[in-house]
Amino acid sequence: MKETCNFSFEVYESIDELNAQDATLLKHARQVAEQAYAPYSNFFVGAAALMDNEAIVTGTNQENASYPVTLCAERALMATATSIHPNIGIDTMAISYHNHNANTNSHQPISPCGMCRQSLVEFETRHHAMRIILSGLSGKVYIIQQANQLLPLSFKGDNLK
Repeated sequence: MKETCNFSFEVYESIDELNAQDATLLKHARQVAEQAYAPYSNFFVGAAALMDNEAIVTGTNQENASYPVTLCAERALMATATSIHPNIGIDTMAISYHNHNANTNSHQPISPCGMCRQSLVEFETRHHAMRIILSGLSGKVYIIQQANQLLPLSFKGDNLK
């Protein structure tokens, strides 16, 4: 027996093609990226979430000289969101970046790392499906309807029972 796992996502040529709410959220992610603490990689990542209660929460990557201690923007955002708005889900999260090493590389969509994908799936499991908007400072924008599509066959709490 062979099974296949596929997913589709929407591709937009620029932020100008997004609806107003998604464009605003992406603008927040692009702006907050500059607040990241990234002295080692010079790779500044920003994330902005539209919460179910209509609040917008942001997060940035926070590097550390001991790289495993570094916190990605997506996980910083989720920790902040659950602290400020306990038991409230995220409707949509936008993720953007600015690569200060090479400005020309900041114009393609960015995707969460594996650890963040696992954290997004866990957050989604606690609440509901979360849309993900991926982009750089300009250029194409990807919209994924559910975060769990980024990590098929993920490890979940049910695996521990």
